[in-house]
Amino acid sequence: MSQRLDRAKRYHEAIHQISLQDWDPIGVADIAEAQDEYDGYIHEIHGMLIRHEPRYRLVDHLWWVETKHMGLFGNRQHTEAIADRLIRLREQIEADA
Repeated sequence: MSQRLDRAKRYHEAIHQISLQDWDPIGVADIAEAQDEYDGYIHEIHGMLIRHEPRYRLVDHLWWVETKHMGLFGNRQHTEAIADRLIRLREQIEADA
């Protein structure tokens, strides 16, 4: 596998884990049938990370997903912490490249 595809796969797997285990705005992490619940958001988050979009844009995107798309109340501090976790992921993956 090419280095580029390998890196994309690492991003996707890690974003999947973070979104399901850490973010999990609707609380489905322990439901076997819902393990792919947030996979539809991976592509956009991955793109934002590799484009080095500013933190506030990542926070705003996650907040939009939670509060507008999903219709939840959201927890802004938690959303910001998840954005920070995703940025650390980017730094880790890029450091390994």
